[in-house]
Amino acid sequence: MKRKKLKKRLKKAFQLNIQQEVNYFQKEHNNTFERTYGWAWLLKLAQEIHTWETPLGKELDKNLQALTNVIVKNYTDFLPKLNYPIRVGEHENTAFGLTFAYDYATATENQKLIDLISKRAKDFYLDDDNCPISWEPGGFDFLSPCLEEIDIMQRILSETTFKMWLKDFMPQLTNPDFNLEVAEVSDRKDGKLVHLDGLNYSRAWVFYNLANKYEDFKHLQKLGDKHVSYSFPSLVNDSYEGGHWLGTFALYSLQQRKK
Repeated sequence: MKRKKLKKRLKKAFQLNIQQEVNYFQKEHNNTFERTYGWAWLLKLAQEIHTWETPLGKELDKNLQALTNVIVKNYTDFLPKLNYPIRVGEHENTAFGLTFAYDYATATENQKLIDLISKRAKDFYLDDDNCPISWEPGGFDFLSPCLEEIDIMQRILSETTFKMWLKDFMPQLTNPDFNLEVAEVSDRKDGKLVHLDGLNYSRAWVFYNLANKYEDFKHLQKLGDKHVSYSFPSLVNDSYEGGHWLGTFALYSLQQRKK
């Protein structure tokens, strides 16, 4: 059923809609639209479709390609001009945007994009020390500035280099007793306050990624489960404020757990 709906939205008959998106980005002043949060999710969709070894996957990949190309170009034009990373816990977070774009570049073997993201991530984060995780979360965060940075660095650095970097950046993660309290939501009908459910999911996917990749981070899986368990029971509710996006965060988080 889900694939049928996706095909309906992206099949050849809907190319006009995709072309309209392309046309929008090509208008003056529009190339910054959804930078880089929306760009990242578009590339995540493109990555998933690209990995489908089916006729449907190949068809949808081809149909989406024009828009995918625009977003890749936007990244390659923007990243060299960004002098300082954006470290907030909301849409503009640079590390999050780099992470999803890196995954797309890896899946599609786009070496130019891989190299650019790796270089910029090192420029932005390699010298960072003592990330103040105790300052998190901010009131409206749905991303952790500290953990999103870790998520991109564990992708682009070798294991030895990453662990050396992490020792300076956030050494407490290696402690088997490390704990991070879940972000509590006081009002899920408030579109900003419900962001904190998203934070619980995005923290969890970073913990799961580390636990899956490195044996000495296995303890972080339980911490990821703790964060998901807090927010998951409220995933289905009558509130549009969280209902229109939190499902994506929850599913992506659980997808990382299963790897």
